[in-house]
This record gives sequence, structure tokens and C-alpha cells, in this order.
Amino acid sequence: MSKERTNKEKLYDIIKKPLITEKSMMATTLGQYTFEVSMNATKVEIAQAIEQAFPGRHVKKVRTVYMPSHAKRMGYKMGRTDSSKKAIVTIDGEPIEELIGG
Repeated sequence: MSKERTNKEKLYDIIKKPLITEKSMMATTLGQYTFEVSMNATKVEIAQAIEQAFPGRHVKKVRTVYMPSHAKRMGYKMGRTDSSKKAIVTIDGEPIEELIGG
């Protein structure tokens, strides 16, 4: 039982936050949602985490993209943003209302 609980807790740590941009909002009409995910998450783990976080939905496809860090200026100081990984998840079934504000 503790192994199952650990696995579920790990799945909740995979999805960091949804990415809300103009492009990602247009993709919601096709059933595609964009999430920032853990750097070491696999496509299978991402699909399991989405299905667990949003019950009643089935994941058809997961595409992942590595987002490298880039230079950013704040006043006269230069710095770098953190690198990250995002996943574009195609959902089969009902849309996720929590993300699209409906």
C-alpha cells in the first residue's frame, strides 16, 4: 500500500502548472492542453498524472518540449531564466473547464 501511495504522490509532483498563452488557449478547441512538467518526467508518467488529476478524461497523445533558459535583463542587471519542460497533452472526451475558465 505504501508503494501505491508513493506512486500517486509522485504523479501529483509531475504537473507543475498549466501554461496559459494565446496559442495554448486556441489549441483547447482541438482538445490540446499545455502544462509545465517536471524535467525528468516521461510521457507515460505525464499521461497517468493528467488522467489522475482530471478523472473522466483519456489522454490520446503527449508531446514534450524542452524549454532552454534564456538571457533576461532586469534594469541594468543581466540574468537567466530557469530551463523547463512543457507537455502538450491531447485529451479525448470532455474539455477541462478549470483551465479554460468555463
